[in-house]
Amino acid sequence: NLGSIGSLAVGLVVASALAAGATAHALMPGLPWAVAIALGAIVAPPDEIAATAITARLAVPRRIVTILEGESLLNDATALTIYGIAIAVAVGGSFRPSSGALTFAGALVGGSAIGLAVGFVLGQVRQRIEDTPVEITISLLTPYAAFLPAQLLGASGVIATVVAGLYLGRRASHMAGPDTRLTGRAVWETLTFLLNGIVFIITGLEVPLLLRDLPPAIAIRLVGIGLVVSLALVAVRALWIFPTSYLACRLRPETRPPRLLAQSLVLSWAGMRGVVSLAVVLALPPGLPESGPLPVREALLIVTLTVIVFTLLGQGLTLPWLIRSLGLGSDPELRAEEADARQQMIDAATRRIDELYPVWPGHRPLLDRMRDTYAHRSEHVERQREQTDPGDEDREAIEHREIQRTVIDAEREALLRLRAEGTID
Repeated sequence: NLGSIGSLAVGLVVASALAAGATAHALMPGLPWAVAIALGAIVAPPDEIAATAITARLAVPRRIVTILEGESLLNDATALTIYGIAIAVAVGGSFRPSSGALTFAGALVGGSAIGLAVGFVLGQVRQRIEDTPVEITISLLTPYAAFLPAQLLGASGVIATVVAGLYLGRRASHMAGPDTRLTGRAVWETLTFLLNGIVFIITGLEVPLLLRDLPPAIAIRLVGIGLVVSLALVAVRALWIFPTSYLACRLRPETRPPRLLAQSLVLSWAGMRGVVSLAVVLALPPGLPESGPLPVREALLIVTLTVIVFTLLGQGLTLPWLIRSLGLGSDPELRAEEADARQQMIDAATRRIDELYPVWPGHRPLLDRMRDTYAHRSEHVERQREQTDPGDEDREAIEHREIQRTVIDAEREALLRLRAEGTID
């Protein structure tokens, strides 16, 4: 899916920024083109947190989730590069297409190289540490270790952070134990939740101040402009995804997914804007040129907030209905892939047990019991592979899991009782 991800993360972001900027420039007389393009860059990158949460809950095909997650990892860098160039021009700089392309390429290549170097160094460090709090502390500092050098050297800090994260995430199972991975996941999920909440709280505190300083007529007009910009972004995303999806399938027929039209429709509707646009618009510099009847910074804030609210409520609330209506609430490929993986694990375990018979001839009863256990698991896997209805799970496997859980619960209750009685610390 690299081609689709690259098309959305680079091409679609550029097209969205230009379309949103042109719409804002047409509806806001006197708005400089550089400021209009900066607004377009602010609202161009979708924030896929809401979309991936919905798709994960409804078990849509993994191709959709993969493309949305890949797009959200890389589109911020494209948008922020465009934003940086536009803001520099707006406050008095100059722009040439050749220099802009060179800046973008340098940000991409330089950020990737720095992120890979930081990821490699920190991977070597973490591989030699076996202390969970220290490892988690290093993981919290890793984004800054990648982002800050890249920014100081003129590269993309976002790309550097993403590349470092991809490298370390790929090696996580080799350099970190299960305790660190489980604890780290909980810490990062909590931190992500808090950061998103803080940005939205700041926005909520900012809105009354904006509306208090603006006449109601101007505020209503800016909200209307935000709605038009939102519709333009939705249209551009649809007009980009459908042709590029079919073109990619024509060039590489073997990559054509089942139900291409339905998947393309979900991808085109999953373009909600969120925390990235909020953070960038709140960081607008105060020295933007003022021209025309509308205050520029306040205008960009209200238009961006309108786009975010419109896409989160309009698209976010209707996306589950769209997925169910298209019948994409299941992924049969996932079940088959899981069955294949489980069968290969069982085969590997069975082969190892056969090798242990001559090594431990005095423990044949234990090896026989283990072999019977894996043979039983293999039968469950075969039933899973033969299922046609996603909800038709192997009843015997469900009952076996319930029995195992009941026994484990009894152990847990005994342990808690010993602790409550003071028998154990």
